[in-house]
Amino acid sequence: MADPQLNRRILIIDDSEAIHADYHKVLELPAGADECLEVEDLEDVLLGRAERTTAPTFKVESAYQGEHGVAMAKAALLEGHPYAMAFVDMRMPPGWDGLRTIEELWAIDSHIQVVICSAHADYEWAEVVERLQHSDRLLVLRKPFEPIEVQQCASALCHKWHNERIVRGQVESLERVVAARTHGLEAANEQLRHIATHDVLTGLPNRALLDDRLHQMIAQGPRNAQPFAVLMCDLDRFKLINDSMGHRAGDAFLQSVASRLTEVIRTGDTLARRGGDEFVFLVNSPIDGSDAQSIAQRALQVLDAPVRIDGIDIHVAASIGIAMYPRDGDRADILLANADAAMYSAKQRGSNLIEQFSPEMRGLTPHRLQLESDLHRALELQQFELHYQPKVDTNTGMVRSAEALVRWRHPERGLLGPTEFIAIAESSGQIVPLGEWVLNEACRQARKWQDEGLPPLRIGVNVSAAQFRQGELVRTVEQALDAAGLEPHFLELELTESAVMRSPEESVAILEELSSMGILVSVDDFGTGYSSMSYLRRFPIDKLKIDKSFVCDMVARAEDASIVQAIISLAHSLKLKVVAEGVETGEQLAVLKSLGCDQYQGFHFCCALPANEFKALMKAQDAGIASRLEPVEPTQSKLTALRQR
Repeated sequence: MADPQLNRRILIIDDSEAIHADYHKVLELPAGADECLEVEDLEDVLLGRAERTTAPTFKVESAYQGEHGVAMAKAALLEGHPYAMAFVDMRMPPGWDGLRTIEELWAIDSHIQVVICSAHADYEWAEVVERLQHSDRLLVLRKPFEPIEVQQCASALCHKWHNERIVRGQVESLERVVAARTHGLEAANEQLRHIATHDVLTGLPNRALLDDRLHQMIAQGPRNAQPFAVLMCDLDRFKLINDSMGHRAGDAFLQSVASRLTEVIRTGDTLARRGGDEFVFLVNSPIDGSDAQSIAQRALQVLDAPVRIDGIDIHVAASIGIAMYPRDGDRADILLANADAAMYSAKQRGSNLIEQFSPEMRGLTPHRLQLESDLHRALELQQFELHYQPKVDTNTGMVRSAEALVRWRHPERGLLGPTEFIAIAESSGQIVPLGEWVLNEACRQARKWQDEGLPPLRIGVNVSAAQFRQGELVRTVEQALDAAGLEPHFLELELTESAVMRSPEESVAILEELSSMGILVSVDDFGTGYSSMSYLRRFPIDKLKIDKSFVCDMVARAEDASIVQAIISLAHSLKLKVVAEGVETGEQLAVLKSLGCDQYQGFHFCCALPANEFKALMKAQDAGIASRLEPVEPTQSKLTALRQR
């Protein structure tokens, strides 16, 4: 018995009426045959005879030109009863030929199956493939053909059309299920993200979201060149409410306070509950100390009216401390600590008071004060020295350059690393003269090594944001090179992303001057600051240095390895070299090699060495593998490369 759901609609497109008659004769039952078959089927059931096998029959419709056939196919598709297949003659003068007809058919109905009816004198198969490509919707039937060939083509392709339709329906149903479940998962994930970043009681941002937004504001601070404020608000005598009325009343009280404080914040500001009865405002720029004071005063005003809990009017009192970025700190922990110190100072003075942070509140230890005092005379007393950390070629193991790192040989505390005094130098204004000394000493030492017969090396020098912004960097570099007699391409300047991005247009001008001299420019700690793709294209830079925080965990954390791989691929696509910092193990080096990193530095090779020990290291390398040494590569600066063309 025929499947009643099978689409047996067939379109014949041929310019010969005789051919159409043959198709109808082969594919359709003769008139009256339906009734005879139904009677015979009933007899089979009543008499228990075996089911007879009959040739399948089809609903055949005719078109005598390609244009007419395509129009019929389009109409059938719009009516929701498309043709399962079409027999198309290859030549149908004077209209479209078979190939053009098939192209137009597939343009309106991509699922229709097609049999090309072609005589031997028609197109070669190679020509058909060139026009229609290899397709699983296409068969070729050579004329003259046998009736069984036509029936087989019709039966096979109609079943194929039917099966494909079932598969498409199942795929669409599956896609709907997946979409629905994905939407549900996204909604659940959104809810989880909200719970993870918001306080359950008040709905305000929690400590995690507060820290994230504060770090973002600090990262954008140099670029925006605008201060912002951190306000720490602590409720006075809240413990008394909890102890006397219970935690349920305390929770209701906190919810009321949070609702009132929300009225104070502006668009772009953040109000967070840090914990307990402590709230924090992040007041976005532009703002100054008087603006922050006004916002704090409004916060006290909205809290002035009593809160009614369980029929009792509770009067709210609060203490607020203010810290300004960058005046009172340029790190999140420092700003929060200083705002906290100002808040406690206000609390000690009484109730409902506001205090702005001052250095006296920081509680500077005698150790820090003494160190800051000693730093002012350290340059004059020549207490600084440079150590040099090799930059190693990842593939060859050769040392071609080094980074100059400053050390302070303190007369009482011994050798101090940069983490112990650079922050003090920056806050005290000593970072610029210290940076100039490092630059001059590095150039002098590089030239001295050349005069002593060492292979020429490129020395990298860190440039602080203050040095870069003070406007004299190009002149300072020129003077250092001239004083040492060092050629510019043996000097590499390393800048942080934040220093470069503070004023992009000025940065471009400075970097172009340096690059035109032949000096290399590296972006240090890449990936921890702005990581803007636009400046990589605009600025004449030569190298990216992958921050050690990514290198440290890339063996154990696939996410960090992916970040390192992405940085290397990005740099190489922009014709930049890549240096990995903080390489401490052979496993880390192996990963960097596999990812194509150009250079590395870190304890796996050796730590930063004093000048005499570094010289000994280079002599040993020169003596052992002198034949393999290659000359220092010329600058890869985009600007220089363009000017050399």
